[in-house]
Amino acid sequence: MTRTPLSDVACSIARATDLFGDAWTALIMRDVLTGISRFDDLAEDLGISRKVLTARLSRLVEEGVLARERYQERPPREHYVATAKGEELYPVLLALAAWGDRWYGGEAGPPARVHHLTCGRDTTMVAACAHCAEPLTVDNTLALPGPGGRIGPGTRLLGPLIASRHTP
Repeated sequence: MTRTPLSDVACSIARATDLFGDAWTALIMRDVLTGISRFDDLAEDLGISRKVLTARLSRLVEEGVLARERYQERPPREHYVATAKGEELYPVLLALAAWGDRWYGGEAGPPARVHHLTCGRDTTMVAACAHCAEPLTVDNTLALPGPGGRIGPGTRLLGPLIASRHTP
């Protein structure tokens, strides 16, 4: 099945999911960011075919999210490391995990915990305002057109539509 590319859509969510919108890519990034970085280890941990893993890793390297780094000269061996661009996906994965824990954790609870080394406590991801630190919700935010916006497929200007949600 051929996927419609979203890289030209004037929407940051569309552009990000064009790269990051399949489960394998998210799970590869989870593994790399938590220390599983060698091709064979990734294939084994994920149970993914080598062909699919090669394609996803190649795209992540091409997009500058991961880099291949040599860790052994003889025989030559490389592993994958997150670039700064890739490391910035960590909060996205934490938010997705928190949502999954809440809605799909089941009776046994979350399959993993996030431990904050600075304060020494287990935590969960909270999206908060960069200015006042209030948690961001659908009820206290408004999507407005940005400087890079343009009208086209998948780019409906949401401001007036969402604003009606905030009026009695």
